[in-house]
Amino acid sequence: MLLQALGEAPSQSDRRNPWCSPGGPPRCRLLESRCGIADDHRMTYFTRLILFLFCLTALVESRKPKRRRWTGQLEMPKPSHLYKKNLDVTKIHKGKPQPLLRVEDHDFSMRPAFGGPAIPVGVDVQVESLDSISEVDMDFTMTLYLRHYWKDERLAFPSTSNKSMTFDGRLVKKIWVPDVFFVHSKRSFTHDTTTDNIMLRVFPDGHVLYSMRITVTAMCNMDFSHFPLDSQTCSLELESYAYTDEDLMLYWKNGDESLKTDEKISLSQFLIQKFHTTSRLAFYSSTGWYNRLYINFTLRRHIFFFLLQTYFPATLMVMLSWVSFWIDRKAVPARVSLGITTVLTMSTIITGVNASMPRVSYIKAVDIYLWVSFVFVFLSVLEYAAVNYLTTVQERKERKLREKFPCMCGMLHSRTMMLDGSYSESEANSLAGYPRSHILTEEERQDKIVVHLALSSESNSSRKKGLLKSHMGLRIFQNTHAIDKYSRLIFPASYIFFNLIYWSVFS
Repeated sequence: MLLQALGEAPSQSDRRNPWCSPGGPPRCRLLESRCGIADDHRMTYFTRLILFLFCLTALVESRKPKRRRWTGQLEMPKPSHLYKKNLDVTKIHKGKPQPLLRVEDHDFSMRPAFGGPAIPVGVDVQVESLDSISEVDMDFTMTLYLRHYWKDERLAFPSTSNKSMTFDGRLVKKIWVPDVFFVHSKRSFTHDTTTDNIMLRVFPDGHVLYSMRITVTAMCNMDFSHFPLDSQTCSLELESYAYTDEDLMLYWKNGDESLKTDEKISLSQFLIQKFHTTSRLAFYSSTGWYNRLYINFTLRRHIFFFLLQTYFPATLMVMLSWVSFWIDRKAVPARVSLGITTVLTMSTIITGVNASMPRVSYIKAVDIYLWVSFVFVFLSVLEYAAVNYLTTVQERKERKLREKFPCMCGMLHSRTMMLDGSYSESEANSLAGYPRSHILTEEERQDKIVVHLALSSESNSSRKKGLLKSHMGLRIFQNTHAIDKYSRLIFPASYIFFNLIYWSVFS
């Protein structure tokens, strides 16, 4: 149809110009050539239209996703120019991002305002736990959160939305931080599980908060003169190592409120009475004056543990040694074994207490109690030694007298006679039932008086009161039963009096 329209069908110009028909006049030849040029222009227009439609079809086909062979990787289509206009602009990084903190532009090996006045550094502490108190090593272990506050204008950054920026410990190595250390510390470390427990928070105006979690073991000078009825005051001291008070000024940020403690802090042997803060200047002859901060805490020891483990056993051993006063003096194995057992037990208690204590050169309160108790136990052993010795001496004298006067064993009614200085010869010699050969001479009668004084009974004491009063001291030492009887009263009374004085002084 198109070919017919282009080649065979007559044009409208032919219809309007009959001269241009075939076989027309010669003038029409020129018009015919012009008509042929017009037909060529029409043909070029249609060709362009066909090419345009072909190109449009090819462009539409190129936008359709093509199915490709699977190669094991997900192939993403390349974004076109129209697709790029719909991307999230906030996720597109055009080159290297500009850092807010200009860390690389400054020399942070120097403190802020170097060469100017001292930079103030505020400090506050939160005590997490008191891990242990060692009397032997005279130290304590504490876990705490240590925070520093200062201003470094080199870290200021412009911001309209961010109130602050928080970083971990990696930034700490690139900027200046205070060189605070613990005075008199033995061991300390920063916790590093799962990463270093360090936090750095920077504000737009350059203020910095630097926090870390630390466990430190520091020395504590303890006084054990009242142990175990003592109270100990320990302190943790903070100070700058390099900067004097002319370069760095340490201070408690909120006064006494700068020190906070966990309510769950407790120790097995101590009661935590109070925490408080102080500050002062420390002088070193070679470097100068430094600001030093103190964390002071007072501990009072629980006495109940030592009552059960030390005082009650020692008191029971002393009371057990008094049992020997009621045992017959002739039961030598019983009284000796009881005395030795109590002495050895007291020695064990003293050794056990001193093993858990430092070797101080002064006397402790517990030493006074234990050694006095040991003396009471030892005196009970000496008391039986005295009783046994006097009994042996008395029996030896009686044996000699029996050998010297064999007739004494057969006196009437098995009772002894009490003779004084006013006796007659007839009374002394008139012994019924005795032969004349046994009549005593003057010297023998004098010896007999001494024997009768030693063996006199209580019934004869009422008759001769004056003679008993003159020989009262001799009878106390010679009558072994009297020593035990007086010991039953003297030992308990003395020990009770000692306890009253001890607990009134040390409690």
